[in-house]
Amino acid sequence: MTATAPWERLDGKIQPWHLDRLAVVYVRQSTPQQVLDHAESTRLQYGLTQRAVDLGWPASRVLVIDEDLGQSASGLVDRPGFQRLVSEVGLDHVGLVLGVEMSRLARSGREWHQLLELCALAGALLADPDGVYDPAEHNDRMLLGLKGTISEAELHLIKQRMWNGRIGKARRGELAVPLPVGYLRLDDGQVVKDPDEQVQAVVRLVFDLFDELGLINGVLRFLVDHGIQMGIRAREGPEKGRLVWRRPSRIMIQNMLRHPAYAGIYVYGRSRTDPRRRIPGRPCTGRVRKPREDWLVYLPGTLPAYIGTEQHERNLARIEANRSRALSLGALRDGPALLVGLVHCGRCDTRMTVHYQRGAGGKLWPKYECSRAKADYGGVLCQQLSGACLDRYVTALLLTALAPAALEVSLAAAEHAQQRRHEVDRIWLQRLERADFAVDRARRQYQLSEPENRLVVRELERAWEAALADRQHLGEEYDRFLAARPRVLTATEREQIRALAGDLPAVWQAPTTTDTDRKQLMRHLIEKIRVSVIDDSERVTVQITWVGGHRTDGETIRPVGRLDQLSYFPQLAARARELAAAGQTAPAIAEILNAEGFRPPKRRDHFGTQGVRQLLRELGCISPQEQSLRRNASPLGPDEWWPSDLAREIGMPRVTLFGWIKNGWVTAHQQDDRRRSWVIHADRAEAERLRRLHELPRGHGARQPWLYHQRMTIIQNETGAHGDDDKPQL
Repeated sequence: MTATAPWERLDGKIQPWHLDRLAVVYVRQSTPQQVLDHAESTRLQYGLTQRAVDLGWPASRVLVIDEDLGQSASGLVDRPGFQRLVSEVGLDHVGLVLGVEMSRLARSGREWHQLLELCALAGALLADPDGVYDPAEHNDRMLLGLKGTISEAELHLIKQRMWNGRIGKARRGELAVPLPVGYLRLDDGQVVKDPDEQVQAVVRLVFDLFDELGLINGVLRFLVDHGIQMGIRAREGPEKGRLVWRRPSRIMIQNMLRHPAYAGIYVYGRSRTDPRRRIPGRPCTGRVRKPREDWLVYLPGTLPAYIGTEQHERNLARIEANRSRALSLGALRDGPALLVGLVHCGRCDTRMTVHYQRGAGGKLWPKYECSRAKADYGGVLCQQLSGACLDRYVTALLLTALAPAALEVSLAAAEHAQQRRHEVDRIWLQRLERADFAVDRARRQYQLSEPENRLVVRELERAWEAALADRQHLGEEYDRFLAARPRVLTATEREQIRALAGDLPAVWQAPTTTDTDRKQLMRHLIEKIRVSVIDDSERVTVQITWVGGHRTDGETIRPVGRLDQLSYFPQLAARARELAAAGQTAPAIAEILNAEGFRPPKRRDHFGTQGVRQLLRELGCISPQEQSLRRNASPLGPDEWWPSDLAREIGMPRVTLFGWIKNGWVTAHQQDDRRRSWVIHADRAEAERLRRLHELPRGHGARQPWLYHQRMTIIQNETGAHGDDDKPQL
């Protein structure tokens, strides 16, 4: 008794209308290389095609779909088989789907049952070497569901075993992972430094530059300005393993500085794949960096190192500190403020931020602010002070601390600049040597060819000429680089540098010293600066914590906006009243106050005549001229004020009150005396309205007119004051 094949017993499942549709053969080969190395899939493809013919389908109606090779019209390579089938062919046109194993048509249970549902609705059959199945029948559907469940469990076990083998090999440091720039893997799997001297020199230069400059952009600018390229070994394609030279980029330098391999550390599992971040068609996307404590493998001393572990840790800490965050110093940026990232509030210990105000001539004036409460919680500024005064104070202390080591610093700087020049020259000479070798090799190939074989000789001649042209172009680039680069320092210039070392302030203020240079030196020597404004006065306490832990406490003066903010304002007011009562004129009072050490607010260094007059008006001191005018003027009526008296009563500058008179915000008239003196009409309610108006923030009406009108309405309702329509009332 002979056994019959499964499809010989299933004539009842295959109907004539099935044969009118297509028979689809599903195979899976991930890469073209698999087609060459693993011919079994190709043989199975022919076998499945023949089985479709044996079941009754003509060969012309048998369609082969390869999931991953993209041999179909749409070229979709990331979709499972049944999705390719639905999107490209349509199940309404398919009568039979054949595969080596039916469960391979889907990669998960959800997709498998979705395929069964679609085939049942379209009336399509499924077939594998075990038989033919009709998803519309209960028994066949239950069997297919069991096959999918078993296949999914097997797939999980296979993946788990492969992962265990992979992680075990990685823990021994034997798993081959992609190597960064400057490394090469030999045929026996050993990892060594790239044997090319120029590649090693460029890698060392990158780390030296970052150790010196502290900025990724600074390293990138140096490499670009000096025409230095990065040597990379191609990982795939026809040039796999070949050394190619590419221009440097920011992401390339950042990856070099972050990679632990340069410190001799073998690592594995630094990232994981987040399916939510994957981009269709790009299989390498969706990677998320993990913290160091979550890395799977960390083996120090396994690889040949370019730098030490301590330098690698410093580089990571510097990159983290360069990020613009409240807890980090941040990268060095443009701007005249020298203490960016170093200044902390002495009241709440929050890092103070820098804001710039543009003054006359476009000059930027820095200002340090503790604005965390205002920015995050809608509060008020904790404190603020001018940046120029604090920068001057800290700079003076810094130069004093550097004075004993000035000569050593200057000599080290000159030596370092000369060393960096030699490193760049060596890289350029290596590039020229490489170009000379290419020319010599092309020449030898041309000379060894047979002169009669003109087809080969012409091609070798063109290659030789191209190598000569490349060598000439590179030589011209090197000549231009030498012409644009500063020349080598002579012995006389070195002696001048040594002489300048004795005058550090001159070097600090020199036009050739940039703000970035000053900030970098500040960060090298200062760890933290705590400032506290005493009350709301001009006095500021400063505590400098130097690198190494030493602290310096001191006090500086900041500019303030009002006279009453000065800590010595009571003494200043008493002295000004005394001099005015003695009959001294404003110029004489200014001279005496300056001689006695009194200083005005803001950024002025001494009192002037106008400043003294303003001070006397705010103190209620009436000048002799005004006293004479008042004696000769008509007496004031009820609720009438001299501008000086009303300004003193309200607590506002007299000049501001005159501005309100000009704008028509107060009711006033001029007398008939020779000075046309102003007299203001203001009862108790009107005076209170003017006081409340003065307390509003400057520019409030222009920035928030609706809120301004609302507040003015409240003021009028509270004081009972109602003016004319053209006055500022809300």
